[in-house]
Amino acid sequence: MPREFARHQRLGTQIMRILSELLRFETKDPRLQDVSLTGVDLSRDLSVAKIYFSLLKPEDSAEEALAGLEKAAGFLRGRLGNEIKVRHVPELRFIHDDSVEHGMKISELIDGALRDS
Repeated sequence: MPREFARHQRLGTQIMRILSELLRFETKDPRLQDVSLTGVDLSRDLSVAKIYFSLLKPEDSAEEALAGLEKAAGFLRGRLGNEIKVRHVPELRFIHDDSVEHGMKISELIDGALRDS
């Protein structure tokens, strides 16, 4: 019987859970207070993890949050290596995910159109 999810998908979910906890409880950088992880895309060879993040306050600077994440990447990768059982811990690459903000703008446009009609 085939597995439901490939190994890289299962490991990506585990990485997202662990990194979310680390960001919430163990980082002290104020630029990372309102960062929320939205997804992890792990390469099939498990060498690179693209981690998508959004900001809980859309008015905050995504560039500052990205700089904070990149500065904390070594710490996060080291702690991740203690938590997961893999031969090589993947390289962490952070990417801003603005889909939540885009969805909010679309919702506002729809609400405005409904009020006007």
